[in-house]
Amino acid sequence: MPEGVTAGITLLANRYEIGDVIGRGGMATVHVGTDTRLGRRVAVKLLKPSLANDPAFRTRFRQEAQAAARMAHPTIVRVYDAGEETVRESSGAESQVPFIVMEYVEGRPLSDIVAEGPVVQEEAARIVEGILTALEFSHRAGVVHRDIKPANVMITHSGQVKVMDFGIARAITDTSATVAQTTSILGTASYFSPEQARGETVDARTDLYSTGIVLFELLTGRPPFRGSTPVAVAYQHVSEQPVAPSTITSTVSPALDAVTLHALVKDRTRRFQNAAEFRRDLQQAAAGHVPISKKKLAAAAADDASLLFNVNPRAAGNADVAFRELDDTQEHRPQRTQRRPPVAWIWLGIILTAAVIAAMGYFVANLTPGKPPVNSSISVPDVSGQTYKDARATLRKSGLDPIGVAQNSDTADRNDVIKTVPSKGTSVARGQDVRIYYSLGVEKIAVPNVEEQSQDAATSALTDAGFTVGAVDSDYSPSVPEGTVLSTDPASGSSHEKGSVVDLVVSNGKVQLPDVTQQPFETANSTLAGLGLTVQPSPSYACTGSTVTQQSVPSGDVAQGSTVILTYCAASAQPSRQPAPPANDKGQGAGDDKDG
Repeated sequence: MPEGVTAGITLLANRYEIGDVIGRGGMATVHVGTDTRLGRRVAVKLLKPSLANDPAFRTRFRQEAQAAARMAHPTIVRVYDAGEETVRESSGAESQVPFIVMEYVEGRPLSDIVAEGPVVQEEAARIVEGILTALEFSHRAGVVHRDIKPANVMITHSGQVKVMDFGIARAITDTSATVAQTTSILGTASYFSPEQARGETVDARTDLYSTGIVLFELLTGRPPFRGSTPVAVAYQHVSEQPVAPSTITSTVSPALDAVTLHALVKDRTRRFQNAAEFRRDLQQAAAGHVPISKKKLAAAAADDASLLFNVNPRAAGNADVAFRELDDTQEHRPQRTQRRPPVAWIWLGIILTAAVIAAMGYFVANLTPGKPPVNSSISVPDVSGQTYKDARATLRKSGLDPIGVAQNSDTADRNDVIKTVPSKGTSVARGQDVRIYYSLGVEKIAVPNVEEQSQDAATSALTDAGFTVGAVDSDYSPSVPEGTVLSTDPASGSSHEKGSVVDLVVSNGKVQLPDVTQQPFETANSTLAGLGLTVQPSPSYACTGSTVTQQSVPSGDVAQGSTVILTYCAASAQPSRQPAPPANDKGQGAGDDKDG
């Protein structure tokens, strides 16, 4: 169960039994559950109780959950129920826990798949097509997701794509004061659109940008923008251009490069305008065709110049007429009535030639002798065998941003580089984050407590923990059974390197019986009882003094719980008699006689 007040929930809304945790996020915990009325398996999402403190959130949450529940499509995870559950905290105060009951999907979240590295481009296109199908359906229903990311996409065991959490992001963001607060709730800014990062209103094209991020990550194994803080990532979404996926994964085709970068255009009026358009171009790219719309190119050019080939598309009374003027196909090309080129073509050629010459001159003039020209992509250098400090310096000289990740290693010395991600030789953008995994040395682990376990069980536990069992000695114990561990060396709980030797001391099932003769019976009885032995007293009335005169078992090793007969003096001491005085010649009687 989740921490805090939700830990006491076992039956939700008197209907849903709460089971094990199957997922955690920045704003909720997901449990497997059972609908006791319908007898079906469900997924129950328990949101943070702090969200329910805002009345605006509770109202928006109910509205968005109702809207999501109305969407029934094979690519969308169904919402069955939603509400708030009243629970009592340990302090006695009551709290409201918002919950959502959803369709249980047997499969894996897309975030787990992406974490394993890039997928083949055909599979990436298929998965994103499924996401776009779900978005096309939801956008027609007037629902914008706002939080498209791999964690909100499930892939079933049969490969079907299912998108979840429709509308929930809106319930949160519409009641959050700032972008920073929204980021902390949603957990990551890696999939923010530029308009979300700027705090502007969002629409369906926001979902398409986030889907483009997912496509980029599927093709390359990482999102296009990364940073140390969500704010740094959001800034990159607004101001920096992504590199083509093929600069990271060389097997990505130019067609998929074009589709991905089109989805990631900063200006939403220039990116894909709807999910159907995105999916159509993605299908063409997956088939090996570069989807280029001449009307899109003409419109983009018209934004950059008032006149293009003597035509102003924005000023033209009919846009179709302007685009036909710009179309270079034989079908729409106007008939030439003169043999020489138009004056506009001549001047355009002169202008372009002059621009190229000027650019080349500027480049040559600013080229430092002996220094190679700046390239937009960099090959990650090989830093294997270097120390972490040296590797950081090497990457920085190459124009990359090193990030250290420490981990234990059985093979690399402490502070030596284990690997880099991206790996050596990979082409990345200048200023790209490169993770340097360096060694902390052999992992230190705590010796498990194996006392009172059998020798075999203790050996297995120590081996499983990564230790080697060394010498096995035996010792006496009044109560621990034979073959049971008494102690370990090193002691349990102490930390040592993996592979360290741990010696065992086990019970031999015996005690050392001392010689208790000539001791008072009470003392001897207490000594043997402390060793776990059974004392059978045998009093002797031939002597006095309570002294033990004999023990049935001689001193030495005896089995635990053995019986020892102690013979001790038990006769009572007789009172002493005064001896009669010796008789003399003039005894008392003679005198008496004389007197008589």
